[in-house]
Amino acid sequence: MVGVPKLTRADAEAALRNPLAFIAARWTPDPRTVQRAALAALVMSVVIVVTGGAVRLTGSGLGCPTWPKCTDDSLTATSEMGLHGAIEFGNRMLTYVLCAAVGWAIIAARSQKPVRRDLTRLGWAQFWVVMSNAVLGGIVVLVGLNPYTVAAHFVATSALIAIAAVMWQRAREGDAAPRPLVGKSVRQLVWCMVAVTVLLILVGTVVTGAGPHAGDSSDVPRMPVDWEMISKLHAVLAWIVVTLTFALWFVLKAVDAPRGPLNRTRELFVILLLQGAIGYVQYFTDLPEILVGLHMLGSSVMWIWTVRVVLSLRERPGTDPADLPGQPERAALTNV
Repeated sequence: MVGVPKLTRADAEAALRNPLAFIAARWTPDPRTVQRAALAALVMSVVIVVTGGAVRLTGSGLGCPTWPKCTDDSLTATSEMGLHGAIEFGNRMLTYVLCAAVGWAIIAARSQKPVRRDLTRLGWAQFWVVMSNAVLGGIVVLVGLNPYTVAAHFVATSALIAIAAVMWQRAREGDAAPRPLVGKSVRQLVWCMVAVTVLLILVGTVVTGAGPHAGDSSDVPRMPVDWEMISKLHAVLAWIVVTLTFALWFVLKAVDAPRGPLNRTRELFVILLLQGAIGYVQYFTDLPEILVGLHMLGSSVMWIWTVRVVLSLRERPGTDPADLPGQPERAALTNV
């Protein structure tokens, strides 16, 4: 039986001064462990979107009427608060699970040898977004679910998802300088698609803020815009993103691009079509809660794949073998 090593006084002091350095000096994770830690943080960032949507769609947004406590007299939900209190408090508790996932990603990235400072920075960026968004979530409750603060809360979570997606991809790559796989004109088309996608997400928060699902059964103010008009604008932007994605796939095929960009673009196109189908069905069926929740999940997945398309346009030594280009003429593509 292997004995547990004793912790000396010097070790204890070192651990207190810099816990991350203390762990990193004594543990070197396998690269797959770092990748799984980054993936766990990404998955939890999506889960928090879905559960936050469940809070709003079940009318539990003020199930805990104050913050940081659940009530003025209780840190947790009580039986008298019923299901709404349990749902809202449960979502708050999931923030701690998200923090644990992000913390694991930071520790794993910091302990990798050789040190990957870019991964560590991405992990810490997630941490600070989570902390600031937790405070913003508290403000959402304190101002009675003001739709503008709710929209800001969702946008901050979208930023968290983007950072987590970048960290996950970087954990699967080497650390050399990136080398483009496509030409400047193709990259410009992708960034145009990204810009419209960001606008699509922002307009989507306005659709939510003006729509009927206010997050609570009380009289919660909505954004003073025409919901029908803003919903149609959202649909137009969605079709523009679909068109740009198809155009990107067509261009990539025409220039015989590597499999990575082609695969990610094709996957994004399928996700957009499914997301659009859900959007139209929910629009014509008076926004049933289950479909609105699926649409929120689809929004997160769409955003992740948009980020993956951007990252697929370059390669670094150590990239996932399934996505490495196999064509010897790929260098010529950078002139397209």
